[in-house]
Amino acid sequence: MSLKLYVDRMSQPSRAIVLFCKVNGIAFEEVKIELAKGQHRTPEFQAINPMKKVPAMVDGTFMLFESHAILIYLASVSPGIPEHWYPSDVLRRAKINSVLDWHHSNLRHGAFTFIFNSTIAPLLGLPLNLRAAAEGEKVLLTSLAHIESYWLEESGRFLVGSERPSIADLSLVCEIMQLMVLNDEDRNRILGPYKKVLKWIEDTKDATSPHFDEVHDVLNQVKEKLQKLPSAGPNVVADVSL
Repeated sequence: MSLKLYVDRMSQPSRAIVLFCKVNGIAFEEVKIELAKGQHRTPEFQAINPMKKVPAMVDGTFMLFESHAILIYLASVSPGIPEHWYPSDVLRRAKINSVLDWHHSNLRHGAFTFIFNSTIAPLLGLPLNLRAAAEGEKVLLTSLAHIESYWLEESGRFLVGSERPSIADLSLVCEIMQLMVLNDEDRNRILGPYKKVLKWIEDTKDATSPHFDEVHDVLNQVKEKLQKLPSAGPNVVADVSL
């Protein structure tokens, strides 16, 4: 097996790539890089990705990092991939590329900043930072509103008006699924107003079943660990008004 994926399933972009491969029957070796243990900072991994981030890919002698680039590569070179994942039509492909470009500086920036600073940080031995979490939540809510009002067009169930999911759907849904680690009240407060987003998540889940639940099971495990942690102590930055 020549294709190796270096991933941590706690990483949203890692899950998108693993899910894409499983749904499309792409054989790969999953090389687990545990971020919590600092395995992304080892010299061995740095030789694969000098940026020291997951995911990364090695296909024979070809190395690649950045999740969107990996998804585009796999959709382009793997035999038998259905057209809807990354269409050959240049106009449809350009629309998908626009979603992917938007993702990192909007939805990903907001979701990661909010969830890490409000919830995940203690698992890495770091204090919560509610000021940063509040700023991240603002970006996250704006991004969800843009998905609801713009990226989910009336003409299709999936992003940019498609009737079938693309690699952009996987990238964005895996990002939003990180909200699973929140308590039910916070998750419903954030996602509840966005009915089209909620329907799109379910449609994407159905389109990638049964692999969707398996790939995201790690989030249930993380939520259980978080519930066992002591409540936040004096290190929490609680002034969110600044």
